[in-house]
Amino acid sequence: MAQPVAADTPGQTEAGIEYVQPKDWTASTSENSLAFASPENDLRMVVVDVGPAQDAAEAAAKAWAAIPGRSAPTPRNVTPLPATNGWEERASVSYETLPSEHATRSALALRFGGEWTVLIVDGSSATAAKRSAALQVVQQGLRPAGFAEESFAGKTANALTPERIKAMTDFVEESREALRVPGVGFALIDDGKVAWEGGFGVRALGSPEPVDADTKFMIASNTKGMTTLLLSVLADEGKLDWDQKVVDLYPDFRLGNAAVTQSVLVRHLVCACTGLPRKDFNFILADPGAPAIDTFTQLADTMPTSEFGDLFQYSNQLASAAGYVAGHLLHPELELGIAYDRAMQEKIFDPLGMDTATFDYDEGMAGNWAAPHGIDIDGEVVRMSNDFNYAPYPYRPAGAAFASTKDMIRYVQLELSKGVTPEGERVVSEENLLARREKGVQVGPGSWYGMGLFQRDAWGVPVVTHGGTLLGYHSNWYVLPEEDIGLVILTNSDPGAQMLGPVLRRLLEVLYDGKPEAATEVAAAAGRIEAQATARRERLTYPGDPAVLAGLAKHYVDPSVGQITISERGGQKWLDAGFVEGPIATRANADGSVSIVSVGPGSIGIEALVGSRDGKRTLTISDGQQSQFVYVED
Repeated sequence: MAQPVAADTPGQTEAGIEYVQPKDWTASTSENSLAFASPENDLRMVVVDVGPAQDAAEAAAKAWAAIPGRSAPTPRNVTPLPATNGWEERASVSYETLPSEHATRSALALRFGGEWTVLIVDGSSATAAKRSAALQVVQQGLRPAGFAEESFAGKTANALTPERIKAMTDFVEESREALRVPGVGFALIDDGKVAWEGGFGVRALGSPEPVDADTKFMIASNTKGMTTLLLSVLADEGKLDWDQKVVDLYPDFRLGNAAVTQSVLVRHLVCACTGLPRKDFNFILADPGAPAIDTFTQLADTMPTSEFGDLFQYSNQLASAAGYVAGHLLHPELELGIAYDRAMQEKIFDPLGMDTATFDYDEGMAGNWAAPHGIDIDGEVVRMSNDFNYAPYPYRPAGAAFASTKDMIRYVQLELSKGVTPEGERVVSEENLLARREKGVQVGPGSWYGMGLFQRDAWGVPVVTHGGTLLGYHSNWYVLPEEDIGLVILTNSDPGAQMLGPVLRRLLEVLYDGKPEAATEVAAAAGRIEAQATARRERLTYPGDPAVLAGLAKHYVDPSVGQITISERGGQKWLDAGFVEGPIATRANADGSVSIVSVGPGSIGIEALVGSRDGKRTLTISDGQQSQFVYVED
């Protein structure tokens, strides 16, 4: 019987392809395939040495045929990917899954010379979400025999001369245009000083107002690093300790049972390592107006799905609790949200000189601010309402701040200086600032999560970073501690997400004369976005099937989360579910069932399976992990 390995373990297939077997997964072989099974035994990753094939689609079909007892599923889309990690050609293949399966199914086809290798992922979507780090280990660990990744370890970085800075700004502008991003805020910091700051493009499509260094964006989960910075300041002041029980600081804190509750220390709130599953749908689908205390209400109903310190699982509710506990320690007389806002202003924004950073949406969306944009059902980039982005406000310590590029520069300068402002004022001790960077749970190969921060080994260069994602806003900051260099990038469109990784790669290319790969990544992403939009449109009936739309009730309720309203707007059926709204498309599923799909612009929407229960019409939404929300007509 196959035994799990105690650590990520490298090996080679019979064809000489290098792979890594992930920690705790078992391996078994069958002819030209190698299968890894998850500890739950409901998810498999299968590496198949296919050999010659006409293209990626044929290679994937041959791979499925090589798996005993498994027939090839129906392909949905074949998407070319950048040729990286020694491969000459890469493509991903997605497949149709039934809503009732709660499954993930994909293929990654890789070609070197005339030979193809295919990685099949097949099984539980909940387990795939929980074990995302293992999937990354296997996907990124597949290499042709003898391939050595480019490394800049031990190399001396080039100076950021005006010519090299221009190479960076040219890349940002060219990428912005290729990806159809309306506006970008950007900055480079070198030796603690601002080497470049400014913007590209416009604040909103249809407006001539340019983005500059003072333009405010929503920075989403970049807020987390600032929340943990607040915890560091309070640790300096003796108001908390990283290894102190949370219930000793905030007695009303609860998780699913008493034993788990007593095990949670302050550091666990921000380590993404407690095993709590991601439950974003619980606030995305919630009725507007929830108070800050709802963070703790939701946590009280949540149990870990893995052991403490075992897996990377990203919980916005836990990070939110961290900020609210900190605010409560400073201002116990105030409502939790107000206390947190005041604590951040007093301890972080004001001392750092982050003059326009705010949690006030009216203030954030006034004056010089960048509006969100997304891709509509026809693949066009359009301006969106910011209404959806009110969803994280009750959980704002995890990701609902507004900030400008200048504000983010001040924050990155503090990270680079290990706690001191450019004016020489110490805001936080080096010890407690750096405690946030200690490598914690693995996120992927060469990547770990600390406390509200990611630590990466990027081509041999240590990088500290975090990113942020909301509807129409994608951003990142990067710090290279050994080189005393920092970078800030803020974007106001969903395709902007595809600039974030390449801009780091381009910085390393400029600093170390690296191979020119970043521009290729952006070009591939632009093509991928267009192809995915086309494929999505082809799968949907829009406007929706009249018979399906006519059969919908006007109002549905799930007491655990909220309500769905179906109405008419401008001659179209329209869905409102918490913070998600938009016109309705329909999709016929392979098993004869039908789903309705919200098709407002942007990367976040919902799919609901149409059904019935006890004679009443229902709509069922799955978050792909633990939760399934069943709305019954009211």
